[in-house]
Amino acid sequence: MSSHRRVRNDHLVLIAVISTLLIASPSISNYGYFDITKVAYGQSDPNQMNSNTTSSVNIQDIPLKKVRVGDIDIAYEMFGKGEPILLISGAGGDMNSWDPSTLKNLSSNHTVIIFDNRGVAKTTTGSKAFSIQQFVNDTVGLLDVLKIQKADVLGHSMGGMVAQQLAVTHPEKVNRLILVSTTCGGKDSIPPSPQVVKLATEFENKLLNNIPITPQEIKLTMSASLGPAWIRLYPNSLDAIPKAGVPSQDLFPGVPVNTVVQQQKVVLNWRATSWIGICDELSKISNPTLIITGTDDGSIQPANSLIIAGKIPGAWLVQIKNAGHAVMGQYPEEMGKIMNTFLSTTGQNR
Repeated sequence: MSSHRRVRNDHLVLIAVISTLLIASPSISNYGYFDITKVAYGQSDPNQMNSNTTSSVNIQDIPLKKVRVGDIDIAYEMFGKGEPILLISGAGGDMNSWDPSTLKNLSSNHTVIIFDNRGVAKTTTGSKAFSIQQFVNDTVGLLDVLKIQKADVLGHSMGGMVAQQLAVTHPEKVNRLILVSTTCGGKDSIPPSPQVVKLATEFENKLLNNIPITPQEIKLTMSASLGPAWIRLYPNSLDAIPKAGVPSQDLFPGVPVNTVVQQQKVVLNWRATSWIGICDELSKISNPTLIITGTDDGSIQPANSLIIAGKIPGAWLVQIKNAGHAVMGQYPEEMGKIMNTFLSTTGQNR
């Protein structure tokens, strides 16, 4: 196990925490069997984790560009060759949060576009209220400025919520849709456990006030993101946990404090807009759709992916055994193969 590829966890904990807050809901829906066209259960080969990092994409070498979209300047990078694919990050994630191997796999036959969401890292905050629909507006504006008529769209966690809303309200902008570790929200979705919500709330308070976080709290939060099964298989995943309490803001060297605060605004405004989810509108999506979830996701319950797959006609569903919310960083090689298989075997939405 010593050669196992360590998951990039500078953004990992933050994404798990804020994603949990985003999907918290007091209601749990009942759901039964769904007639899903294609369902696959994947068991990853640990040897696939030993990817050659020299063959990965180093986004530090790619020129960062900015464009004006409405009331904000959006920072983005574009690389690769082929049809465009747009990647929408989850809460707390910037361009650096995408796994380099994933970017390499996708850029081999796609022009990849990654960007910082409103108020994140190098993209300005603007004056408009934060909401899922506003993120959709920003995304459409970016595609328009780049003169991209249509793109394949990949969304992770909160980015998957944005991608769903995008496919429903702007179907003309989307070819194929890939949704990873996400939910359609509202009353039909399944919230995280009360324990996870409690932990996330406490962690959020400490983060915003720079109160030291204990090693046990970090371990519990990483467990919600990686999943307990992964940690049992790869206990060295927790090697980076400090032996003593540390200032919470020091845990995220790649995410400035002001970015974290702005992401809290995303959470608060998302709730304030009373976004009831998009589950009831998913049947409108005619795009080829791939849905991926880790079977051990503690942030967004895996059954949420079944709900989405049951509502989008002809959707593919892939469940990765022993993976958590951070499935893209846990199994990048397998994720790349799954996504490229989907993209190469499904037709574009004309």
